[in-house]
Amino acid sequence: MSGTNAHVILEQAPEAPEQAGRSGHPAAGEGTGASATGGVTAWSVSARTPEALRAQAERVREAVAEHPHWSPDEVGHALATGRTWFDQRAVVLGRDRDELLRGLDALAAGEEAPGVVTGSGRCAAPVFVFPGQGSQWTGMAHELLGTSAVFRESIAACEAALSPHVDWSLTEVLRSDEPITRVDVIQPVLFAVMVSLADLWRSLGVEPAAVIGHSQGEIAAAVVSGALTLHDGAKIAALRSQAL
Repeated sequence: MSGTNAHVILEQAPEAPEQAGRSGHPAAGEGTGASATGGVTAWSVSARTPEALRAQAERVREAVAEHPHWSPDEVGHALATGRTWFDQRAVVLGRDRDELLRGLDALAAGEEAPGVVTGSGRCAAPVFVFPGQGSQWTGMAHELLGTSAVFRESIAACEAALSPHVDWSLTEVLRSDEPITRVDVIQPVLFAVMVSLADLWRSLGVEPAAVIGHSQGEIAAAVVSGALTLHDGAKIAALRSQAL
């Protein structure tokens, strides 16, 4: 019914470090070389060939090293929006300037490293795929609610659309540390998170060529495509989950 399910547990994830900016320490972005949001920053690089991709990574690394006043967020925005996207692509992820520079070093050397992802892209635009029930986890959206105004505003709009049909608060559920167990809560919450993630990607200039979904993900896909209004999608998601 669900196809092949396979799981490999490698090891427990490392403890997340305390964010700078607490207890009198410098806030993120204030001379620390960290992202202004306190989260992970992505630096994207593209070229026509793998060799050119490594050379481009070296050029970006040299330019950033020569301009220590450039913030990681500014560099990431410039790389994502200021250049043509070629077939050979890479993304370097890091929480601060030093981590991002180490990733560029590895990319330029053609070496594998944590936080460095490479691949090829031949599609003019991405496809947004919205999952069904089971994709939720305790604590999802906590960080985005605190760091992304676009995501937060979209969640508020979803909460307003859901409120006539449910007896619980979307933001309270998302901010809670308790597992979500009720089907009539899980599905509308996932619907709202998916719609809000799509709004976040669109605010960053990522427009889908198509959308597809499964279960309540189909409802989210219909809203994102414009086939349903947010209020109609929220009503369907809420009443369908209650019927289930």
